Amino acid sequence: MTKADLIEEVSRVVEVTRKESEVIVETILDSVVRSLRQGEKVEIRGFGSFRTRERQGRIGRNPKSGERVEVPPKTIPFFKPSKELRDVVNGGAVPAAEPIARDLSSHTPPVDPLL
Repeated sequence: MTKADLIEEVSRVVEVTRKESEVIVETILDSVVRSLRQGEKVEIRGFGSFRTRERQGRIGRNPKSGERVEVPPKTIPFFKPSKELRDVVNGGAVPAAEPIARDLSSHTPPVDPLL
C-alpha cells in the first residue's frame, strides 16, 4: 500500500473528498515525524509505536575500493508493532472496527506547525 492508496482508502471510508483525505493523512504523518524529531515516542494503541534509536559511529568499508570509511553516529526511526498487530498479521482474528464518527461540523483546517 502506498500513501496514495491510503489517501484513497481514507477518502472512501470517511466519505470525504480526496483533497480532504490527503490533508488528514499528511497531518497524521507530519505529526508523527515532528514528534520523532523532538525525541518523543508516538504510540498508536492496537497498532504499534514509533520511536528513535541511536546508532553509534563505526568504521565501515567502501565496497568498491575496500577503503576504510568512518560512518558517523546517527538517529534512526524505529517501529515496534503491537501484540494485536502481530497477531492479526499472523492469522489471528481481526478486531471489530469502531464506528467512525461522521460529525465533521467541528472540523477546522490544520494549522501549519512551522508558523
